[in-house]
Amino acid sequence: MNYTDFKVTEDVKLKLYKSMLKPRMVEEKMLILLRQGKISKWFSGIGQEAISIGVTTALKEDEYILPMHRNLGVFTTREIPLYRLFAQWQGKASGFTQGRDRSFHFGTQDFKIIGMISHLGPQLGVADGIALAHKLKKEKKVTAVFTGEGATSEGDFHEALNVAAVWELPVLFCVENNGYGLSTPTNEQFKCDNIADKGVGYGMESHIIDGNNILEVYFKVAHLVRDMRINPRPILLEFKTFRMRGHEETSGTKYVPQELLDTWAAKDPLENFTTYLIGENLLTPESIAAYKTEIQVEIDEHLRIAFAEDTIKPNETIELGDVYQKFDYKEVRPSKFITKIRLVDAISEGLRQAMKKFDNLVIMGQDVAEYGGVFKITDGFVNDFGKERVRNTPICESAIVSASMGLSISGMKAVMEMQFADFASSGFNPIVNYLAKSYYRWGENADVVIRMPCGGGVAAGPFHSQTNEAWFTKTPGLKVVYPAFPYDAKGLLATSIEDPNPVLFFEHKGLYRSVYQEVPVDYYTLPLGEASLLRQGDQITVITYGAGVHWALDTLDKHTEIRADVLDLRTLQPLDTKAIYDSVIRTGKVIILQEDSLFGGIASDISAMVMENCFEYLDGPIKRVGSLETPIPFNAELEAQYLAKSRFEKDLLELIAY
Repeated sequence: MNYTDFKVTEDVKLKLYKSMLKPRMVEEKMLILLRQGKISKWFSGIGQEAISIGVTTALKEDEYILPMHRNLGVFTTREIPLYRLFAQWQGKASGFTQGRDRSFHFGTQDFKIIGMISHLGPQLGVADGIALAHKLKKEKKVTAVFTGEGATSEGDFHEALNVAAVWELPVLFCVENNGYGLSTPTNEQFKCDNIADKGVGYGMESHIIDGNNILEVYFKVAHLVRDMRINPRPILLEFKTFRMRGHEETSGTKYVPQELLDTWAAKDPLENFTTYLIGENLLTPESIAAYKTEIQVEIDEHLRIAFAEDTIKPNETIELGDVYQKFDYKEVRPSKFITKIRLVDAISEGLRQAMKKFDNLVIMGQDVAEYGGVFKITDGFVNDFGKERVRNTPICESAIVSASMGLSISGMKAVMEMQFADFASSGFNPIVNYLAKSYYRWGENADVVIRMPCGGGVAAGPFHSQTNEAWFTKTPGLKVVYPAFPYDAKGLLATSIEDPNPVLFFEHKGLYRSVYQEVPVDYYTLPLGEASLLRQGDQITVITYGAGVHWALDTLDKHTEIRADVLDLRTLQPLDTKAIYDSVIRTGKVIILQEDSLFGGIASDISAMVMENCFEYLDGPIKRVGSLETPIPFNAELEAQYLAKSRFEKDLLELIAY
């Protein structure tokens, strides 16, 4: 192994040696503890330490790193106290996830490390968002993100590289090509000769590095990141290495030919570097023994601390309280000066005023800049706020959701326009697995609002007409807002942007230009989780939201004899259960109207909740009204038949007569 080509000082060489030795010794101890049943799982990075240590040492301490399973060296090089890592792996409170997640599935702002999730790909887009924040703040910093060769087949990998290239983001994409994705060899994963070749298609600089040569890794990465800080751009690095143990310990390596294991064993980065340093008279048997003793004492002491810590005692209140970051809602009252505007205008006004209020707020989405978005919500925003803060995106929903998370990690706010709510399926994974879970897992909030133009009645067909709120109300950690009127939309959008938690903000396309209301011209807020009682009666409770509110009001206008409470939920998560129960108790009958198809929708949950909490007050069966159990069709007559609006009147009258 050639070390002589890389000019590194003696002090750095010794630092790199000790930095490699420490995770190797920690791992060797963890493998013993795994066999003893004292930790639950282990992903070994033995033989790959040079990559983690070389990259981390080349970066500054205030530059973010997003590591993977086998990057223990990132954590030890950043000098995280070992007892906290040991406690993390044992599921104890002094770890980083309060026992809620395992392995390296965590982050820590104190050490500028943002951990992975098992879905692998989204963290690449998160790195884009962190790098974007650095660029917007004019900070000369690099973000490094790790992935394996297997994850380079994921769409998130390609989306993240594309976004980083188009936006010239200072992201170091570090791919550890270690031969196998679990048991699948690279020749069954991709056809190109090298993963680095994939960078060419994105107009991205790329390099191949010997991942087992610590001096090559450190020297080349240090050179590249120095230049990236001055000339921001993404770079793809392929580190050639090998996984000497199983994907995780229980999977073994029987699928690997022995001669391949022998070949790579001879390339062990620690052993070869040790031999080199001895030859350079920088190490002696005595100094090696001293280093090992020092590290072993540290391991033993920190293990003692971790083992002595009590196990976590489950507390339901704490668990439920940590799903969302605490948000202290502050009411901002509107002025008395009002104007009559459409729903679409109210949303645009609210967004514009939020951009003025929060100079760290960035809007992202397809065609949102000069074009103003397909619904013209952001028309003129580029002139007012510039293209840095009003950003057209490639068609990369998953990467942009992830980038929004990265902006939040960097202390910024993001509003992403999902061009149509239907397209959220292309960004579903980072929404439900990253945004929703990060605060509960390791205390990192997702200060992200995703705007969701939705709904039928506009003859847009199966891919532009869904109202898919039930996909998200099921997921703890997300908030879901669904206004029906301009006044509510503007105030609730302001609060959603102020709220540090992830919010899905549904905007019904059919209401955009058909509903008018007097709305204050200045900035104001409305609380999330409070329903609006639009009409009051003692005969029946109508519970609905979105377009259903208008369908219900139109129907009741035809039947003035019906005395109904009309409850507009406005927000679906959090849900105003008190308003629901108070109304049902008062009227004794309830009908729940939703635009979504019936099965599995929020009406079903509300029905069950009313049965469980108000059964003795009911004077009739609970009635749910939803759209047909089909995709939403394009033809106007078929769409009218599909929508719940066509069935609400009949079901309402039947329940009144019960």
